[in-house]
Amino acid sequence: MSQILIAEDEERISSFVAKGLRAAGYTPLVVATGREAYDLAQSGDVDLLVLDLGLPDQDGFTVLRRLREARNALPVIILTARSSVGDTVAGLEGGADDYMAKPFRFEELLARIRLRLRTEAGTTDSSVLTHGALSLDLRTRRARTGSREVDLSAREFALAEAFLRNPGQVLSREQLLSRVWGYDFDPGSNVVDVYVRYLRRKLGAEHLETVRGMGYRLVDAQ
Repeated sequence: MSQILIAEDEERISSFVAKGLRAAGYTPLVVATGREAYDLAQSGDVDLLVLDLGLPDQDGFTVLRRLREARNALPVIILTARSSVGDTVAGLEGGADDYMAKPFRFEELLARIRLRLRTEAGTTDSSVLTHGALSLDLRTRRARTGSREVDLSAREFALAEAFLRNPGQVLSREQLLSRVWGYDFDPGSNVVDVYVRYLRRKLGAEHLETVRGMGYRLVDAQ
């Protein structure tokens, strides 16, 4: 089981990311300072670092520079509120493997983590998710039901991806909000129900089952 180091001093964000990673089968380790991030990254016990730039004692750029100067090739994904082109270029040229700006959707962060870990392991896992008659091509962003291609919006695609990554599992509205709409979601929103209706119209109502009082589940429609 891969261990993911999260260097983030805002507890709301670090706990959100850690909870999502744990649900996805990873072991998250959370630190709030650059010194702790560097020491754990150097220990050899973690497989990837999610790094905030605005850490209190030494910023993420310093942590990244020290790691690369020490010839540490640990995959690093910068996750930060700094979204300028200059910061992005500085992060990537400084040795980061990826750069994401906040606010963010957890499913996108998870996809980037999986990509980096697959690259490090040298594997060539399929980029197509399938369940029964449904399939999603993550590279081309195309959806199919049987032989029919379905046009999905970006948000519909992200919601469908959440279901296809967890077939048969009941996903609560809160889980879907956090995975698809990001950490800054409104728990009282009915947007999940709205988008589930959109998916049912496009993919077929028989594929998405309502579990009363709990959420929704992707089923293998006959």
